[in-house]
Amino acid sequence: MKEYTPYQKGVIKRYYEHSETLALQKLGEIVSDLYLADTPAGKKKLWARAEKALMKLDCPVERREMVLESQNLEALARLLSDLHG
Repeated sequence: MKEYTPYQKGVIKRYYEHSETLALQKLGEIVSDLYLADTPAGKKKLWARAEKALMKLDCPVERREMVLESQNLEALARLLSDLHG
């Protein structure tokens, strides 16, 4: 097994310490991209990315599933806002 340098260990540690913040930021970018998306194929890919981002976050399963099933951009934005605050 490869041994990491102290610097690399610090980078890895900080990544995992801030993984929720990174997922929230990524979800925010996805919401923006969904608003600007104009093709059904593009929207489909973005909703798949939103699902992956939501899986990494600590949010109620029922709410997550409701947003993903309805693919309601407003509901996704509200969920993101609630997770931030």
